[in-house]
Amino acid sequence: MNEDRTGAPNEPGSQWYDGEAGPLVRPYAMTGGRTRPGPSGVRFDLIALVTLDTGAPGVDDDTALGPEHRALIELCRTETQSVAELAAGADLPVGVVRVLLGDLLELGCVTVSRPVPPAQLPDERILREVIEGLRAL
Repeated sequence: MNEDRTGAPNEPGSQWYDGEAGPLVRPYAMTGGRTRPGPSGVRFDLIALVTLDTGAPGVDDDTALGPEHRALIELCRTETQSVAELAAGADLPVGVVRVLLGDLLELGCVTVSRPVPPAQLPDERILREVIEGLRAL
């Protein structure tokens, strides 16, 4: 039986470790076993925009937040990003990022701009008529 650096079994049949992906239980540990963001039950769309609130207490406090929370804060520090961009930038699963963002939202470290609901978007027929009108010019 092979073992990795930590002494965990690293053989093809092992259910807790994947040689290429690494430990399989880590995302669960990062969220403290939670699968939904915070007690408020906020749901983050992939295209929701996350902005750092630099004036919030705790944004620059390294002791109050975990390393994954701080990584998300650093990604938002330079510019507003979508939930999908944050997941890619932090190299974390989207589900984990949603839970961590829920924590940051409750602490007041970030604000979230929800995408425009489909009912408020212009009708596709109107957009096609505008395009045809522009082409006629």
